Amino acid sequence: MVLPVFHGIFAGVGGVAYAGYFGGGSGGLTTVDKFAFVDDSRTTLGTGLSTGRYALAGMANSGTAGYFGGGRDSSPINVVDKFAFASDSRTILGTALSVSRYFLGAMANSGTAGYFGGGWSNTVDKYAFASDSRSTLSATLSVANARELSGMANSGTAGYFSGIYFPNQQTVNKFAFSDDSRSTLGTGLSNAVRANAAMANSGTAGYFGGGWDGSYRYNVVDKFAFSDDSRTSLSATLYGGRCQNAGMADSGVAGYFGGGNSSTDQTEKFAFSDDSRTVLGTGLSSARVWLAAMANTEGL
Repeated sequence: MVLPVFHGIFAGVGGVAYAGYFGGGSGGLTTVDKFAFVDDSRTTLGTGLSTGRYALAGMANSGTAGYFGGGRDSSPINVVDKFAFASDSRTILGTALSVSRYFLGAMANSGTAGYFGGGWSNTVDKYAFASDSRSTLSATLSVANARELSGMANSGTAGYFSGIYFPNQQTVNKFAFSDDSRSTLGTGLSNAVRANAAMANSGTAGYFGGGWDGSYRYNVVDKFAFSDDSRTSLSATLYGGRCQNAGMADSGVAGYFGGGNSSTDQTEKFAFSDDSRTVLGTGLSSARVWLAAMANTEGL
């Protein structure tokens, strides 16, 4: 008898439950919170990050494992933690980032490779998921000493980095997965900001939410259609100005922005069917900024 695959607590490759993860944050946290997509319930993993850190980045190979890389504890670090989705167990990659960095961004071509970019650098490191081996792209970010950025991806096609500082940028860099070449979109963010968050509905659109310009926190969520990279701004905004937050998504269903601002535990959910926003009844396990996120999603 063949059981149907459904979007539920037991759905997934090898019985893995589909979920999103928020890790680290201000104060040098090791905490990793897990949100089950079937009901948006939250648990906190028994094994957290290998070191307490903030200003890190996260990306995932859906169905297999998620990765949290870089960040800062007492100093910038180059560690990459890998969480196997089957058990939520953590290992540390033998090959670290090419340089110690924080305030970096990340995105992934699920099933193939993940990318960590920026962090007081314009370098982009690529991790092949088959072996977790690392290479460094010849194509770099368009901004020198890029930091406080975020990343999202249209798996199988291209990844995007934006919210780049220094100075504040409207720039959106696009990396084609076919050859890892970089282009810069003709239409950037609606505001010149840094420290925003990003997530994507792979195959349809990517979203950059929040950010700040050094004095003002934005509640705007910009949506980029993957068909032509055109930008619109959602009528549903973040609940108040938000920056230093993190984003992840259940592709095909909804995206989530968590934390940020002047340290909040709030987690907001945007339904991809109509881009409407709700606030989860259960937020992060603690209020925090400068956290990272990644997801094991059915939609890839």
